Amino acid sequence: MMKRKLLSTLVTAALICSAGTATIAAAQQGKASDDVVKIGVLTDMSGVYADYGGPGAVMAARMAIEDFGGKMFGKNIELVNADHQNKADVAKNITQQWFDRDKVDATFENLNSAVAIAVQGLGKEKNKITVVTGAASSKLTNEECSPNTGIHYLMDTVALGNVVGKAIVKDGGDSWFFLTADYAFGQSLEKDTGDVVKAAGGKVLGSVKHPLSTSDFSSFLLQAQASKAKIVGLANAGLDTVNSIKAASEFGLTKNQNLAALLMLITDVHAVGLNTAQGLYLTEGWYWDMNSETRAWAKRYEERMKKKPNSNHASVYSSVLHYLNAVKAAGTDDTAAVLKKMKDTPINDMFAKGGKIREDGRMVHDMYLFQVKKPSESKAPWDYYTLKGTVKGEDAFQPLALSRCAALKK
Repeated sequence: MMKRKLLSTLVTAALICSAGTATIAAAQQGKASDDVVKIGVLTDMSGVYADYGGPGAVMAARMAIEDFGGKMFGKNIELVNADHQNKADVAKNITQQWFDRDKVDATFENLNSAVAIAVQGLGKEKNKITVVTGAASSKLTNEECSPNTGIHYLMDTVALGNVVGKAIVKDGGDSWFFLTADYAFGQSLEKDTGDVVKAAGGKVLGSVKHPLSTSDFSSFLLQAQASKAKIVGLANAGLDTVNSIKAASEFGLTKNQNLAALLMLITDVHAVGLNTAQGLYLTEGWYWDMNSETRAWAKRYEERMKKKPNSNHASVYSSVLHYLNAVKAAGTDDTAAVLKKMKDTPINDMFAKGGKIREDGRMVHDMYLFQVKKPSESKAPWDYYTLKGTVKGEDAFQPLALSRCAALKK
């Protein structure tokens, strides 16, 4: 009789334990809408920003998925990508199809500010998370803000101006003329940097706007030369920055005036070459050779892409991994639950330490002032930067109190 009671007790305990384990496992597994977590990378695969983002951004996202483990709630995480051709209407159509038909849960990179503004607006309408890394217009967390769905991750035009603009004025570059890409990003970068220059005691003598993907900069450089400004600020990016720097050197502008590359990544420096780029000051949110973590990740990336990553590639990896960890922690891919986890959880990875997504969607992290090395100073391939200063995130980015985001004022 005693043996029978003991056996019955053991069986009951085992069943209770099994049920408890199953409950815990179910809670850990969670549930995805449409039974799968799917993310999209929207980028420029073949145009002026292809080196800036392009295939490298897609690879960075793939690496993040692999490092996460490849699965969410027992199902393979799916990745799609598309080329927006730097056209906002094309980007919007692709994203609408992703959200409505293809059941994409979140989009990443969204390179080009006109594209990013269009995609972020659609994300707000469809209640889908949109993470911007490659675009820099500060309008994304101000006039065009979407605090319940949008995240601006890598940099913005306020931070770019704050870091390099202040440094150059302090160094004597107190008169500026801007060579500006004629769309949302360039206009924001010119305004935000100009405000910094004037606040620091400098003057803005004028500007000239050029179309995106310009092949001939000669007429624009003539106007910059005629201004007699000490500094010609390049409020452009990607291949436009590369071509304007090369043209300025060939044109002879740099004999009497200095260039300020307001948004220049290491892939741009590589394309220009150290002979032409040496001495330039620039702002970056990340550099592959900063520490052992950045070097280890860059090595893995280079093995796949045969070149070093830039800060945009690193931020795509970081943002995708942060999103996936938030989905896992929330136990769902529901937008509100995931965004709350993303904002509540500090970002500590090879891209940023102590990064924080603010109420307005701005990811605040340290920014860095670099100077491009002389050829004689570079000891290895892609050894291009000398660190000149670190600017804390709260000093680099616009304070939340100055936000023009209407949704935060309700």
